[in-house]
Amino acid sequence: MRLTCPFCGSRGLEEFTYRGDATVRRPAATTTLQTDAQAWTDYVYLRDNPAGLHDELWYHGVGCRSWLVVTRDTRTHRVETVRSARAVALAERADGAA
Repeated sequence: MRLTCPFCGSRGLEEFTYRGDATVRRPAATTTLQTDAQAWTDYVYLRDNPAGLHDELWYHGVGCRSWLVVTRDTRTHRVETVRSARAVALAERADGAA
């Protein structure tokens, strides 16, 4: 499998490290273990196992050292998109502010 880094171009998978589910969101800053232990338990331990398109975090450690959000079909391993995690986070922040 190859990933196309938005900064370095097409590279072999050995340059990247899979770092997990990109859809998991940390509980709000006001949520403490004392106020909502279940929210923290879910955040730390629970993960979905989707069949189909899924956003994943990858790290390009051998290349530009960028964090990437890779949208991949978990059934076929076909990569749909590779985006900078920073750009994704900024877009989500802008959408939330609107």
